[in-house]
Amino acid sequence: MDDVSIKVNIADVVYPLKVTTEDEPKIRKAAKMINDKIKAYRDDYQLADKANLLSMVALQFAVELIQFKDRQWIEDINISADLAEIERMLLETNSPS
Repeated sequence: MDDVSIKVNIADVVYPLKVTTEDEPKIRKAAKMINDKIKAYRDDYQLADKANLLSMVALQFAVELIQFKDRQWIEDINISADLAEIERMLLETNSPS
């Protein structure tokens, strides 16, 4: 994969990055999400300090990540249970009676 140099603006600070062409759209989307959340916190809570805004955004994303991982773990458990049930049924079907 080819690397490209891009500039990403987060909280009015420009960051030069070298990323793969595959990751570029994801990084740009992530930067937009961060900036959108910063704007929302600034508007909703009248926060002006960038450190506070970034801290709140980081906290929100961390909570969302934890929720996603918890949900994924639960889904993995359900899939494992389903697979075990299918395996049991196959064994019953293939076992001599």
